[in-house]
Amino acid sequence: MKKNFENLEKNINIKFNNVELLKKSLIHKSFDNKNNNEKLEFLGDRVLGLVLSKTLVETYSDEKEGVIDKKFANLVNKKTCAQISKKINLKNFMSLGESYKKGKKSDEKITSDAIEALIGAIFLDKGLLETEKFILKNWNEYLKKSNYTTIDAKTKLQEHSLKIYKKLPKYKVYEKSGPKHNPIFKAEVQLENKKKYSALGNSKKEAEQNAAKKLITYLKI
Repeated sequence: MKKNFENLEKNINIKFNNVELLKKSLIHKSFDNKNNNEKLEFLGDRVLGLVLSKTLVETYSDEKEGVIDKKFANLVNKKTCAQISKKINLKNFMSLGESYKKGKKSDEKITSDAIEALIGAIFLDKGLLETEKFILKNWNEYLKKSNYTTIDAKTKLQEHSLKIYKKLPKYKVYEKSGPKHNPIFKAEVQLENKKKYSALGNSKKEAEQNAAKKLITYLKI
């Protein structure tokens, strides 16, 4: 089915000088292993980071670097990027290989990578000022939410361990199962020769986070 990129340009309120850049930003490597959006994604990731880190430093000038870093991580993670991508229906305009068209488990990574590639394309076509406008418009809702900093389980456990034992928690990912497109990892965490706690997750990071949650629940931190 032929994609109408004019509709996408209307969605994002940007008229490309070089529409081929827009098209390339939405070609996944499963569709074309050579001519795809990976380099634009690489560029867009850096531009997104620059714009958001500048905005956070200006907005929260009195905050410590560690607090700003947590806010930044929440703004650029795959979940946030995928949500923004979904709002502008980006996947409808993507070129994907057959193995990815029906898969739902990989949607978050595919669409979050695509929004970064789109940012890279806008930057090359329109420059930094227009790209900054696009980012701030689409991330505005999440920037407002960043007033509330949620400390994740691993960070909370790390702070507790350093305070009590002067050492970092020990993590180990020691099992992997499930199909390749939806793997299951098992991780364990331990504090200074105490009982080990383990949990599952669809990524190593998720498994570690879930193990940390179990332990901080036990410790009532």
